[in-house]
Amino acid sequence: MYRLKVCIFAVALAIASTTVFAAGKGDPAKGKEVFQQCMPCHNADSTEKKMGPGLKGLFSKEKLSNGKKPTEANVRAQIDNGGNGMPAYKEMLSDEEKNDLIAYLKTL
Repeated sequence: MYRLKVCIFAVALAIASTTVFAAGKGDPAKGKEVFQQCMPCHNADSTEKKMGPGLKGLFSKEKLSNGKKPTEANVRAQIDNGGNGMPAYKEMLSDEEKNDLIAYLKTL
C-alpha cells in the first residue's frame, strides 16, 4: 500500500511539474499570429482602449483591468474565462497557443 501511495504521488508530482514548466514556455512569433484574433478588440502597440484595453506593457502594469496582478496565471485565466464582453477562449485556443500568446504579450 505504501508503494502505491508513493507511486501515485510521484506521478502526480511529475504531471504538476510538467504543467508548471509548460506554462512558462511559448514562442512569441507564433503568439503574434494567435494575437491576430485579438486585434479587433485590443491594441498591441498602445495602451489606448479599443473595445478592450490596449495591451502594450501589459506585464509591467500594476494591475489588470479586473484588478488582479498581471501574472502569467492571471492573464491565462482572463484568456480562458473572458468577461466584460470578451469571449472565453478556454476551448477556442490550445494550451500551446495560449503559451505562445502569453509569450508574445510579454514582448509588448
